[in-house]
Amino acid sequence: MEAPDFWDNPETSQKKMKELKSMKDDVETYASLKTQFEDIETLIEMGYEENDASLIPEIEETLNEFVQTYDGIRAKTLLSGEYDSDNAIVSLHAGAGGTESCDWAAMLYRMFTRWAADKGYTVEVLDSLDGEEAGIKSVTFQVNGENAYGYMKSEKGVHRLVRISPFNAAGKRQTSFVSCDVMPDIEEDLDIEINDDDIRIDTYRSSGAGGQHINKTSSAIRITHLPTGIVVQCQNERSQFQNKDKAMQMLKAKLYLLKQQENAEKAAGIRGEVTEIGWGNQIRSYVMQPYTMVKDHRTGVETGNVDSVLDGRIDLFMNGYLKWLSLGCPKGLGGDDE
Repeated sequence: MEAPDFWDNPETSQKKMKELKSMKDDVETYASLKTQFEDIETLIEMGYEENDASLIPEIEETLNEFVQTYDGIRAKTLLSGEYDSDNAIVSLHAGAGGTESCDWAAMLYRMFTRWAADKGYTVEVLDSLDGEEAGIKSVTFQVNGENAYGYMKSEKGVHRLVRISPFNAAGKRQTSFVSCDVMPDIEEDLDIEINDDDIRIDTYRSSGAGGQHINKTSSAIRITHLPTGIVVQCQNERSQFQNKDKAMQMLKAKLYLLKQQENAEKAAGIRGEVTEIGWGNQIRSYVMQPYTMVKDHRTGVETGNVDSVLDGRIDLFMNGYLKWLSLGCPKGLGGDDE
């Protein structure tokens, strides 16, 4: 019996192997859920038969694990977008507020990298610019792993932090904003035509906390698409040519997504508006004082455990966003906070 033709193509073969592994993981997760469900039933029966209240904490713990795993696999079924299975390229930009906003950008970067590590994903910094005193002015990084874009697309928008500023001697509450942009790492050659006259290419010296993989030479590339104002940067690759290729790939992906958005808005008779990194435009608020609350204003999902969220446990927001999308993005689920 001859092997299918797709095995002759290394890229197609690798993609098929990833799909097979994903399906195998799903089957194993289902088997684990079935076992957990049976264990919960057994513990409940034992508790009733023996009138043993000491089993309640164990039942609650097992049930919480079951619900968390179930929500995760159910959310995975909602990852049906064209590029949901791809890697994700994420850019964070500190808003107005100087050191405070730069520190907030660094906190978000830590949150996302911790989430990625828990998922078994890898993170690769493509470009970064440190804050003048602390934190990060901007950083672009790639999250590599199955469905990385499908999950990370929920984070696109403005993130708002309210806390007592550690940089303010008067101990006043400070509100900071950071914008997050997310795009898929589309590997195939997109049918996007870019005229040489429409772009400006600048080279600069690599900098920032990129580690040993960042070349400290003038090999970093910044490409500005003049008609749209889109700017992409890459400094992680070993040569100027590689950085340029990666930046062009990112630009094509952004233009492709922009074209898709414009077509969707035209079909729906609506117009997308550019929002500022500031008041009224946040997708999520992280409040640390005078109370603790993280709330997603699109979906209404919220939790009082801010520390857990900032440590990377953001699946509840991602899963809530995917459910919200599947329902057609209904209005009125979110609410106003202070």
